[in-house]
Amino acid sequence: MSTHRVAAVDCGTNSIRLLIADVDTVAGTLTDLDRRMEIVRLGQDVDRTGRFAPEALERTFAACRRYAEALDRHGVDAEAVAAGALRFVATSASRDVSNREEFVTGVREILGVEPEVITGDEEARLSFAGATLELAGRDDLPGPALVVDIGGGSTEFVLGEFGGAVRAGRSVDIGCVRLTERHLVSDGVPVEPVNAERREAVRADILTGLGRAAEVVPLGEANTLIGLAGSVTTVAALALDLPEYDSTAIHHARVDRETVRAVTDRLLGSTHAERAEKAVIHPGRVDVIGAGALILDTIMERVGAREVIASEHDILDGIAWSVVERLG
Repeated sequence: MSTHRVAAVDCGTNSIRLLIADVDTVAGTLTDLDRRMEIVRLGQDVDRTGRFAPEALERTFAACRRYAEALDRHGVDAEAVAAGALRFVATSASRDVSNREEFVTGVREILGVEPEVITGDEEARLSFAGATLELAGRDDLPGPALVVDIGGGSTEFVLGEFGGAVRAGRSVDIGCVRLTERHLVSDGVPVEPVNAERREAVRADILTGLGRAAEVVPLGEANTLIGLAGSVTTVAALALDLPEYDSTAIHHARVDRETVRAVTDRLLGSTHAERAEKAVIHPGRVDVIGAGALILDTIMERVGAREVIASEHDILDGIAWSVVERLG
């Protein structure tokens, strides 16, 4: 049997996502049955307190309960989960918190699977696989490729060849939620529009993170830049001037550096209300998208990328492929 029904959950600092898919190991294809995302802000105040907030845990557990219903509808029941058909990966915010066991116990009780708090390096490898498998063999995309996954708490940098092995990868603690809470909030209230001083403070943190990434990943050797996750896809949607979020139009859209800079300037210069009017910006991303866009803009400047390719396929797809590998 070449087709396997598998499920993947990616629980990050800002969002939790589910993918249920049929993977054909002979054809090398992954067919979505259900792909969804909820903003739960699990990493709320983690940078300051070192703990998951009770309300953040409850938002996350509520999403898990809804995901459990979806899994059951698609035949990924308790028996399939016990056999290894579901993998739950937790990333940046879950690595160092003092009450991690509360999170682990809650997920296990709801979904029947132990969340794996993976390393940044493993996160990077999964992101690279999910983003590049379907792009291998394209003449217009020279290698090596640098895959950049901008999350809420961290950003992963992975360099490798399309359809080949990862050459180097590193995760650094620059994410849209972390930098927003650190620099763009005052006494719990968002600072807007963002002035030049605060913008440079965010940018300084990003450049420090890029310096740490460059210790391991030769960023300047990349010939193609691929951007993953909500900050990148939202910037692409704004660049394309879409009336509403359209993943089909966004997937593999190419956005040049000048346009990314213009979108970033508009976001940082706008108010929460003005950003909320944009249908392509998810309500849970309205207050952090400015920092996310600035991360992307600074990365493109640092690596000398003329454009970024936005991908809707990322670590979630990489997790699904890894489930098939585990099943043999």
